[in-house]
Amino acid sequence: MTPVSHFEPLDWHEARAVAVAAASALDSESVALDQAVGRVLANDLRALMDVPHYVSSAMDGWAVSGAGPWQLVDNPVLGPGLASLIVTGGVIPAGTDAVLRSESGSVRDDRLESVSSIGEPHPGQHLRGAGREARSGELVVGATTLLNPAHIALAAGCGHDALGVIRRPRVSLLLTGDEVDENGIPAPGRVRDSFGPQLPAVLRMLGAEVVSRRRIPDDFTATVEALRDSSDSAEVIVTTGGTGDSAKDHLRAALDSLSADFLIRRIAMRPGGPTMLARLPDGRLLLGLPGNPLAAMMGLLTLSMPLLAAFQGRTSEVGFVASAAALEGRAGTSILAPFRLQQQQAVASPWLGSGMMRGLADAAGVLVIPAHGVRPGEVVETLTLPWG
Repeated sequence: MTPVSHFEPLDWHEARAVAVAAASALDSESVALDQAVGRVLANDLRALMDVPHYVSSAMDGWAVSGAGPWQLVDNPVLGPGLASLIVTGGVIPAGTDAVLRSESGSVRDDRLESVSSIGEPHPGQHLRGAGREARSGELVVGATTLLNPAHIALAAGCGHDALGVIRRPRVSLLLTGDEVDENGIPAPGRVRDSFGPQLPAVLRMLGAEVVSRRRIPDDFTATVEALRDSSDSAEVIVTTGGTGDSAKDHLRAALDSLSADFLIRRIAMRPGGPTMLARLPDGRLLLGLPGNPLAAMMGLLTLSMPLLAAFQGRTSEVGFVASAAALEGRAGTSILAPFRLQQQQAVASPWLGSGMMRGLADAAGVLVIPAHGVRPGEVVETLTLPWG
């Protein structure tokens, strides 16, 4: 078997394209409106009624008919010279010509007069016509939209009680590392676990449902057994560590033993080059992240964003920003660097080591620096942070 190290790393852009092609949109499910924020709409959303569904008042005041002054009455129908008290959203009596605002009218002895300096009311003023916002059957939100609270309010206003959304991709986490401490201050030679408390939250931000999490030792047999376990029915397994070629890195060999199809063996990027993507014989995808924290996050942002978006029928777009300074490239490699914004230009973080999280912690995004580098003021591709 050809050693894994002999395989050429895949170009960063090509790797993202492979991740997109590896997944397709999942089936849909119906959820209550209050559970739909942050979900992806499965089908076009149409109004089930006119919005508003009746002619209503846009102001507190009086519904009036004809020219004033008006006689105040309490009738469902108004004739010329009559007016009726009304509140915002109230049903407009038949025969109404306009609404006079409370602050523009004066009542004395059941007689209403306009005291407006601008000649209110004008015909049709402050009337909300039926269907003014949407007509019954009209498209109001398109399929594949990532739903926000305003979408939910709109859906409710259009008569919906539940929405069809694309099911979240299920993710199983496998964390490796014999030298990892899950709490406290580690001794020399040990490291503190940064993946356990971080990755589930990031994956949820990216639209995934984390269905299981286990820690396994740096052991070939344990790795193979964990990869064989499909009891959680996850579409994606995300692993941390074990993607290198040392005697303690077993993931590649375990995947080979299971006849997995390697879609991406390595990526031409720094940090995070050993990031991999494979498909197991049962169809599950495996996203293998390096063991160093920043390298793992760069691999996650590079591949999981387009992969999980594709599972939800969406695309993951890159952004662009001008660089405040020249940035050195590296032949044959994309360099991923967290950045902050200063005067709307990107300033690369000085904390770029594969184990350093300080730069990403206060970053506005991640620069994708091409092999030839960047000139001052040049526009650079960026990855958006899911918590940004």
